[in-house]
Amino acid sequence: MTNAQAFGAHAADKPLESIAITRREPGATDVEIDIAYCGVCHSDLHTVRSEWDGTLFPCVPGHEIVGRVTRVGGLVTKYREGDVVGVGCMVDSCGHCRECGDGQEQYCENGFVGTYNGPTPDEPGHTFGGYSDRIVVDQDFVLRINHPAEQLAAVAPLLCAGITTYSPLRHWNVGPGKKVGVVGIGGLGHMGIKIAHAMGAHVVAFTTSENKRADAHALGADEVINSRNTEEVEQHANSFDFILDTVAASHDLDSLTALLKRDGTLTLVGVPEHPHPSPNVGHLIFKRRSIAGSLIGGIAETQEMLDFCADKGSVAEIEMIPIQKIDEAYDRMQRSDVKYRFVIDNKSLAG
Repeated sequence: MTNAQAFGAHAADKPLESIAITRREPGATDVEIDIAYCGVCHSDLHTVRSEWDGTLFPCVPGHEIVGRVTRVGGLVTKYREGDVVGVGCMVDSCGHCRECGDGQEQYCENGFVGTYNGPTPDEPGHTFGGYSDRIVVDQDFVLRINHPAEQLAAVAPLLCAGITTYSPLRHWNVGPGKKVGVVGIGGLGHMGIKIAHAMGAHVVAFTTSENKRADAHALGADEVINSRNTEEVEQHANSFDFILDTVAASHDLDSLTALLKRDGTLTLVGVPEHPHPSPNVGHLIFKRRSIAGSLIGGIAETQEMLDFCADKGSVAEIEMIPIQKIDEAYDRMQRSDVKYRFVIDNKSLAG
């Protein structure tokens, strides 16, 4: 084991602070990564503050990791020292179930191992994430980054926000000739707009904030709907092929399903604290519409997303912070006071 510097919490009601952790020595198929940047996901806040069940302390969050390879195991064939790489939400899965065999490790029947708060034989028995100076990951869960150096900080959120939106857009064949709605213009939604636009779709952004209208257009939306304006919403009835709902708060889904064409799909990627109100099944039955869900993407699809975004020059809109301001960032995230994703400069861990 080797010592590493990290930022984490010892309890849900305690602020994050500098802590010393250990990382395993690289095994035969492991890659050691010196972390340059780590995006800040709302899941980090939920976990470290025990807003979801099962948080293991000490907790070191972070699953939007970009860095450089410093060491590789003797059997590693995919990477070498100096490569710029990324790590997303997973660092392992069973590897032998049907889902893993299909390259859909995120749906592993035995449960994937999260980049943090997941079970591991390493001390102390659960994984530590990217709020640290280094990480050791099996080569099969490491991604290659092809963006230019000046974009690397803004690439970090692609490892979660990017793939969370790319995967359903790809699965439901979004592209030219499709009218696509993106609900919510936050960390996830702003990437949904960018990626759907890059795929060639006609993109309509939904927001409850009139002051985000210009921002949505700048991100690539062809049209913007104020969700509070009933007349504006109803003008788009029966017209959408696909709607991506990124909102992580409980809300009425009926107004959205009514906007879908026959055979249209509303896909949810936000997990609310309280369940959504039960939808009116009539909206589904009489137009053969669907409500679906989607969870990140497998490793192969995540690499596909990174390559697609590199080709299109697409990255997240970010605000860089030192690790010492992470609790302040969490508070601002709860107030939606960020455009649109915080990214930690991991050099600040040495400060």
